[in-house]
Amino acid sequence: MTEQKFKTLKEFYPYYLTEHTNLTSRVLHFIGTGLVLLSVFTGILFHEWRFILATPFLGYGFAWIGHFFFEKNKPSTFKYPMYSLASDFLLFWDLLTGHQDFKVK
Repeated sequence: MTEQKFKTLKEFYPYYLTEHTNLTSRVLHFIGTGLVLLSVFTGILFHEWRFILATPFLGYGFAWIGHFFFEKNKPSTFKYPMYSLASDFLLFWDLLTGHQDFKVK
């Protein structure tokens, strides 16, 4: 089996969505990304850098629990770190705005 290579985020995002079909995993990703945004905002607002330092643990902690225990797959972060990070925020926005459902049909 040949490994897929993605040249753009637009090419990668549909693949990313196939790796995130479990309801619980999507909820965990949404919570983790939301906490990352809140933590960064709070850290900047109050000049409290501990909040900024917590962001990788918040984001990856929730996401990896979703992958390892619910999706039962390996996070795409390991092969495509930047596309995966960008896709986390795209999925968060798509879930927030209703362009994606939490429950994949």
